[in-house]
Amino acid sequence: MTVCPIETIFLEERPLLDVRAPVEYQKGAFPTAVNLPLLDDQQRTQVGICYKRDGQEAAIQLGERLLTPEMRQTRIAQWSDFAMQNPGGYLYCFRGGKRSRYTQQWLRENSIDYPLVPGGYKKMRTYLLEQLERYSSTLPFVLVSGKTGSGKTDLLSRLPHYVDLEALARHRGSSFGATHTSQPSIINFENSLAIELLKAAHKKPGTVYLEDEGKLIGRLAVPDTLRSTMLSLPCVLLIESIERRVEVSSRTYIAELLNEYCRIYGTEEGTTRFINHHKTALQKIKKRFGTQKLELAIKEFDTGMQLLQREGHMRGFNKYIELLLTQYYDPMYEYQFRSKNRKVLFSGNFKEIVDWCNDRNT
Repeated sequence: MTVCPIETIFLEERPLLDVRAPVEYQKGAFPTAVNLPLLDDQQRTQVGICYKRDGQEAAIQLGERLLTPEMRQTRIAQWSDFAMQNPGGYLYCFRGGKRSRYTQQWLRENSIDYPLVPGGYKKMRTYLLEQLERYSSTLPFVLVSGKTGSGKTDLLSRLPHYVDLEALARHRGSSFGATHTSQPSIINFENSLAIELLKAAHKKPGTVYLEDEGKLIGRLAVPDTLRSTMLSLPCVLLIESIERRVEVSSRTYIAELLNEYCRIYGTEEGTTRFINHHKTALQKIKKRFGTQKLELAIKEFDTGMQLLQREGHMRGFNKYIELLLTQYYDPMYEYQFRSKNRKVLFSGNFKEIVDWCNDRNT
């Protein structure tokens, strides 16, 4: 049987059948993995206790007793469905040991020959950490910098090669950037980032663009090696008018976010959650923003909500957005940008930077 290299598994986004217990999967997994465990959490705990107390053979026997014939048939049916729907995939447990080999054997008894990953999750995780360390310091990165609301994320997606840290972290990066979905675990964030860097390294040679992020994206920290690299990188500087920045910010943090909440929770609850999102975020910046500006921001936000509910348009939020941009985000950005003393390779508006980057990559 041909064993697929781990690198190819990630580059080709091969499906992965994870037969570890749910608690292991929730702690850390890979983007293409589906958890169909051999043992559930309780069974895994029982087997682990038995292993420590009575040794491996007793633990194996206990595991076989815990998996009743009905459970075994259910497991085999689930694995068989996965294997049939994902013929190019692989299965794994934590170290590529007993659990994955039991799974593989039971599938073979049902005429399905499905390959496993030698070394399992641990070997794949170690490999990705090595790639994260390696490519964080060796890829030809350039940062995309610019004031909040300039449209850096939109710009990033138009460039030849890029890695979107905010998308991987499931957070828009600012105090108001949380979405309704929870952020991944730090392990899953690192795994996804390592895979994206690996893909970037195997594409046609050229600059890899990253958005100029701080140390944290929501509650997730940018890995130390990449963060250290980013501190000394050159940048392209996106410059847009305040009118354009208000338009972009209003679309992202007002219209799109409100629609997202209402789509998931319904109009009434979604609107309440949207309001709470902004009010909570405002309280978080109170110390730096100041009480007077905070009270004015709340007033402008409430005015925006009233106009939206009465007249059905978003224009009432413009003063609220402009206040946040000019009185909170801009002073902070200008201070940080000066302190980093970045080399600016090119500055311009959205179209000018896209054209410059495309010309540079040809």
